[in-house]
Amino acid sequence: MMWFSSQHVVLQALLATMFTYGLTALGAGTVFFFRDINRKVLDGMLGFAGGVMIAASFWSLLAPAIAMAEAAGTSPLIPAVTGFLMGGVFLRGVDRILPHLHLEHKREEAEGIKTSWSRSILLVLAITLHNIPEGLAVGVGFGAAAVGIPGAGFAGAVALALGIGLQNFPEGAAVSIPLRRDGASRFRSFWYGQLSGLVEPVAGVLGAALVFFIQPVLPYALAFAAGAMIFVVAEELIPEAYREGNDHIATTGLMLGFAIMMAMDVGLG
Repeated sequence: MMWFSSQHVVLQALLATMFTYGLTALGAGTVFFFRDINRKVLDGMLGFAGGVMIAASFWSLLAPAIAMAEAAGTSPLIPAVTGFLMGGVFLRGVDRILPHLHLEHKREEAEGIKTSWSRSILLVLAITLHNIPEGLAVGVGFGAAAVGIPGAGFAGAVALALGIGLQNFPEGAAVSIPLRRDGASRFRSFWYGQLSGLVEPVAGVLGAALVFFIQPVLPYALAFAAGAMIFVVAEELIPEAYREGNDHIATTGLMLGFAIMMAMDVGLG
């Protein structure tokens, strides 16, 4: 019965992250209709994505981690803080090693290990870096719901997948449209845009499987995913959204993203 249940939750995580990947691909598909994207619109999208991720980090990940530790009769401080910081440290390590290029940056501004890879590949790797914690968060969310921990449920996991998918749409467009503007074909731009989202189903399945079979680490895993997402927001999304001086638009997008994700999580959870 346990094996059947574990298969069930892994399948749920796979379907949910295929949905989030699908919205990435859908966003990348806008390149077939637009050649450029207004910088103000892009900054609003980036702010929105950041708001969704901040809200999801607390309501869908940290709050259940704390509730689970309390229900087990232990202090929630150690798993919440340790897992959260480990998530940030992990992403920082990957950030220093993985060659990648942030949106709208020049090729010579690439971070990570120096390489001769094309700008397209580096741009895809940057968004892929964002998507690892997002896929992991969805998988861990479904794993937490499957083991019945306090504060985590199937509806909350679905809300998390919806929120992540919602902010993946502008991410896909933010990759494909700049590539098209730089001279790539529409199909090539779309290909690279959707490619960045393929890591989410892999991370989602891994997160769900690990959580189901290693339940004692669940509070740490939830907090880890939260820390990784907050790292992405602070390191990548917010600085980029404010880079061109569109502060008010980016802030409005962030507030809207936070409010919508909060409403979905609280309303469905």
